[in-house]
Amino acid sequence: MLRHTLLALLLANAGYLAWSQGWMASLGWQPETQSEAFRLKQQMRPEAIQVGPVTPPARATPAAAPATDAAAPAAPDTASGPGRCWQAGTFDDKQVVAVRTALRDLEIPAEQWELQTSAVNGRWMVYLGKFPSAEALDARRAELRQQGVGFDRATGALEPGLSLGRFPSEEAATRELTTFLRKGVRGARVVQERAETTLYTLRLPHVSPELHARMERLKPALAGKPLRLCEG
Repeated sequence: MLRHTLLALLLANAGYLAWSQGWMASLGWQPETQSEAFRLKQQMRPEAIQVGPVTPPARATPAAAPATDAAAPAAPDTASGPGRCWQAGTFDDKQVVAVRTALRDLEIPAEQWELQTSAVNGRWMVYLGKFPSAEALDARRAELRQQGVGFDRATGALEPGLSLGRFPSEEAATRELTTFLRKGVRGARVVQERAETTLYTLRLPHVSPELHARMERLKPALAGKPLRLCEG
């Protein structure tokens, strides 16, 4: 039985070999050739196939941030605008006349401005001079050094002259003059170097928008004193 089975397997293998090699083609037994034409016959609608360049898959991009409103405008600079307190000064008696005139000409209501006053005390000096020449001045300086008396230069309308001291009152200057006379200082006298005066500061406590627009026209009357924000 086993011998018959082996014989059958050998005959089957020999038959398959003869068929696959085409040896039995004369009998009409041969395998179908797998050519390109054969493959095209097996395709469905081969004319729809198009060959093109291979492109990489699109890379995912992060979602764009939602559009925001246009940048908000910067807050208006109110630090130096209307609504603030402004001031200028100080002015002496002559200068403040021009300030008052400008305020009136610009028709700025009296309730929108004020003039603050501050008193400046007078000052007195024990004084030597005026000397007729630079030589006379130098000679007197040398004399005072020998006497041990201190001095400095007198200024303004008192030149050329020497100051032996400045004092807040006429009484204090007169007492010091007596001391100098006892030391042998000749020709000294008490003079008023600066008269007592009043100074003025212009204040605009709460500048309205309308007044702020006119402040530039006020500047020529301020004797070169700038308008600035009030202190404190």
